[in-house]
Amino acid sequence: MTPSDLVLTPRGVRFLGRVFPCTIGKGGVSKFKREGDGATPNGHHRIVGMLYRADRIARPTYWAHPIGPQDLWSDDVSDTNYNHMVTAPYAFSHEKLQRADPLYDLVLLTDWNWPNAVPGKGSAIFLHQWRRPGYPTEGCVAFRRDHLHWIADRVAPGTRLIIPEV
Repeated sequence: MTPSDLVLTPRGVRFLGRVFPCTIGKGGVSKFKREGDGATPNGHHRIVGMLYRADRIARPTYWAHPIGPQDLWSDDVSDTNYNHMVTAPYAFSHEKLQRADPLYDLVLLTDWNWPNAVPGKGSAIFLHQWRRPGYPTEGCVAFRRDHLHWIADRVAPGTRLIIPEV
């Protein structure tokens, strides 16, 4: 491990010498992640992208991609685009990326089950804003808004997110 890795610890995520409180999936950490189990998958994952709401925040970095009302994420195991960003209108089950709440105003994408997704292995493990301290996610890692922005200002494509076994 290096200081530039994002490492989940019992106190939060350690990154560049700081520890940021976070929440993880309501299913805890799992070696056997499955779609809908609410677990955060253990292992070494890479940051592969950044999405942001251009109508709410300034572009965080040159490699960030703006999202709009047509941008969705497929979570349907029968979809050939499972665990990929897709565009509305879309017939398969999906999640809207442009939400009414601020949770996805800034999103770091991981390579969990991506780009060659295995149906049912789980989709969309993001780093995003939390609802409130201690409120679990569906498997993502969530942070306080200012902490997420601090991390996003310093993270690079390929940065590792390390989720150890518990």
